Amino acid sequence: MPIITTRDGVDIFYKDWGQGRPVIFSHGWPLNGDAWQDQLKAVADAGYRGIAHDRRGHGRSTPVYDGYDFDTFADDLNDLITQLDLRDVTLVAHSMGGGELARYIGRHGTDRVRSAVLLSAIPPLMLQTADNPEGVPQHVFDEIKSGILAERSQFWKDTAVGFFGANRDGNKVTEGNKDAFWYMAMAQTVEGGVDCVDAFAATDFHEDLKKFDVPTLIVHGDDDQVVPIDATGRKSAEIIPDATLKVYEGGSHGIALVPGHKEKFNRDLLDFLKG
Repeated sequence: MPIITTRDGVDIFYKDWGQGRPVIFSHGWPLNGDAWQDQLKAVADAGYRGIAHDRRGHGRSTPVYDGYDFDTFADDLNDLITQLDLRDVTLVAHSMGGGELARYIGRHGTDRVRSAVLLSAIPPLMLQTADNPEGVPQHVFDEIKSGILAERSQFWKDTAVGFFGANRDGNKVTEGNKDAFWYMAMAQTVEGGVDCVDAFAATDFHEDLKKFDVPTLIVHGDDDQVVPIDATGRKSAEIIPDATLKVYEGGSHGIALVPGHKEKFNRDLLDFLKG
């Protein structure tokens, strides 16, 4: 299996498809690199090199007990990029992966980065505060952690509904979407599941976003029930100097997987890569 070993001895699994200018995909929580298979094929077919890794504690990477914070995730991404000696990279990140992308640029800069895509991403801040009233209240994150610890298998089945917008009239969510979500979520460590909630809830990415100096595409659904657009996507578009915001009407959190919006995102991504 394609593996890189991080500076602290963690094995990170990755898929590596196609040849050409590299496009790296960072997955959301609680998924893994399999969530990007449609996009990997799309970019590889279009003449790019698509790479998608499993975050530590997720999928086929080392099921570690600790290290579930964004400084560590960003350094893992840097290890992947430097060990594969990738340059002129487009970074594409979903949800929690958007924090990984933002912190990577905040810590490691853009010398190897050509452009960035934030999809339904958590920056600049998820948690509801006095300065971020549009955010998610702390009790919601506490309930998520309680659900994981109480009976995570059923919790993931229940969570998939809102993740994909399967509770909305006229949705195109498939049983396969929900089954795939459960399968990937169950491959995440329990400790990782809980610790990641604290990380993506409270980590502030404002200063990281200010360091973006590459073209950035921000895609967010206006019916995202997991990461509210008004607290995240719209604010990121105001902070990042060279940002373009595309709002998908009725779009759920799982845009890249749900039929209809998936194909639209793939087209928008390929158009952006041509720039």
